[in-house]
Amino acid sequence: MNEPSFAFMTTRKIKYLGCVAAVAVSGLGAAPPTAAAARHVVLPGQSIQQAVDAAQPGDTIVIAPGTYRESVLITKSRLTLRGAGSRTVIMPPASGAGAGNRCATAGNGMCVLGTDAQPVQGTTIRSLRLSGFKKNALWASRTDRLTVQGVIAEKNGQWGIAEERSTRSLFWGNTARDNAESGLFLSNTIDTEAGATDTQGTVVRYNLLQRNRIGVTVRRLRNLTVANNSVTGNCNGVFVVGDEGRPQAGDMAIRRNTIYSNNKYCAQTARLPYIQGSGIVLTGAEDTLVEGNVIRGNEGKSTFSGGIVLYKSFVGAVNQRNVIRDNMVLGNTTADLANRDTTGSGNRFSGNLCKVSEPAGMC
Repeated sequence: MNEPSFAFMTTRKIKYLGCVAAVAVSGLGAAPPTAAAARHVVLPGQSIQQAVDAAQPGDTIVIAPGTYRESVLITKSRLTLRGAGSRTVIMPPASGAGAGNRCATAGNGMCVLGTDAQPVQGTTIRSLRLSGFKKNALWASRTDRLTVQGVIAEKNGQWGIAEERSTRSLFWGNTARDNAESGLFLSNTIDTEAGATDTQGTVVRYNLLQRNRIGVTVRRLRNLTVANNSVTGNCNGVFVVGDEGRPQAGDMAIRRNTIYSNNKYCAQTARLPYIQGSGIVLTGAEDTLVEGNVIRGNEGKSTFSGGIVLYKSFVGAVNQRNVIRDNMVLGNTTADLANRDTTGSGNRFSGNLCKVSEPAGMC
């Protein structure tokens, strides 16, 4: 059903009409002032994509409570999309509906896509739920200063919230649950081989990662923080993935997270053995600080099972100069602390509260 012409009347339009009227009354021929940032309101039955297409950098799109069956593509900087928390639900289009934009065609719920020459900058996605998409709930590529806050990403076929080729992102207070792969997935690239990317300070904080394959995956990145997250019910809590590329993955901080009972069983894949009972795993990483985490009750017998595990990558890259200190690591099997990277060098374990280590003597 076509919406009436005033469906997306915005504050910018209202201000603009007011300026035109003022000019007409005064008889002056001066152009109206530059339009201020506008607020677009989307109601159930209306299109979020139409509001995004109509918006200008600096605008806010407010999405009212309700269910919206569409995928949303964002290619503009400095937009804010804000829902009403779990009451604003975005789901795949009904069966038989048209594919729509390239975000929908790829099977994603919401996409923030820039280019190498022009990244999407300063865009914010807040307070909404993305559920049941074939691929990813939220996919971002080539962004700078992206903020994702208070988003629920659930029951998606690949990742919950994911990005590549991006810098200075903030993922704050989100929930990613029951996704087939990682709840949060951050990578340098997904389609080419390259050394680790400097994120220039990306932050992953105060998120709940629950019942995914992996809670948080950080792949081939440097210079970021993963802190104060709650990670439970996954096969693996936090997985730092490095390889032989240069620069090497690392130079990050993983601190003050609560990582417990990640005992879901995930079968072997072409890239990894089966996973179960893993808290924090570092493979092929360097200069990473793992500090002040509480890691309990992660139980399994896989290659990666244990509280905090160092393991060389499957292409042979070793862990170097990582510091694991002042963590509470208890009740994990087959060990609370495990350094299974026998060729790595300069890795230090100190001040950790634990009972069982591999090799013995680190507790």
